[in-house]
Amino acid sequence: MRTIRLKKQKIQGSIAHKKYVKREKTKTIIINISRISLLILLLGSWELIASKNIVDPFIISSPSRIVKQTISLYENGTLFLHIWTTLNETIIAFALSTIIGLAVAVLLYSMKFLHRILEPYLVVLNSLPKIALGPLIIIWVGIGTKAIVTMGILICVIITIINLLNSYLEVPAEKIMLLKSMGANKFQIMTKLVFPATLPNFIATLKINLGMAWVGVIMGEYLSSKAGLGYLLVYGGQVFKLDLVMTAIIILCILSAIMYGIISIFEKIITKGR
Repeated sequence: MRTIRLKKQKIQGSIAHKKYVKREKTKTIIINISRISLLILLLGSWELIASKNIVDPFIISSPSRIVKQTISLYENGTLFLHIWTTLNETIIAFALSTIIGLAVAVLLYSMKFLHRILEPYLVVLNSLPKIALGPLIIIWVGIGTKAIVTMGILICVIITIINLLNSYLEVPAEKIMLLKSMGANKFQIMTKLVFPATLPNFIATLKINLGMAWVGVIMGEYLSSKAGLGYLLVYGGQVFKLDLVMTAIIILCILSAIMYGIISIFEKIITKGR
């Protein structure tokens, strides 16, 4: 009787699980359809407002005008030049700031005395408007890609250090003491406990870094650039070609969404592996 009862419970649990999975899939489908519908509604409303001159299309542009501007950039051979210039600078700034930030955060975590000395300086540097360093950056590293990437790194690296360091410091001291009592060294504590425990914070920091890298690169292109989406924004504003400005903004949105999607895929892979 007990065996039969266990089998029934197993079958009921399996059915309940299937129903739960089905509900979650249905919710996901509804959410995706709602997102697409909202996007279509926003674009349609935008186009209607501009075409009916409810708001002057010179001020707000329109989806159709943006498409025409994109085709124009493609036909004159500059579309992918501007996209690749900004994308390349952003990837470099994002990667370097993450690597440097991770290395410094680990160093400060391992050397508590050094952390206590440098903590106020990190706070001050984080609150400093990085755009104020623009003239110095140009003098130090020159104009062009180096200056733009440097600006992107400065925007991201301090935030990376602070976020990762704080997450390391939040690891329970009891667990660290337990590993130490078992003879674990600092490297083993970092790799076996601290890094795995703070992995969600690391992923969250990557997502923050991504947005900040785009901000830093665009700021850098405002200061010094001959190509890139930031250059298009500045040039379009100077000559009052707001279609060009809106086109650059839409392309930036698409590129940042793609990179965010890549990080989300990486997060899922890492989460499944845990």
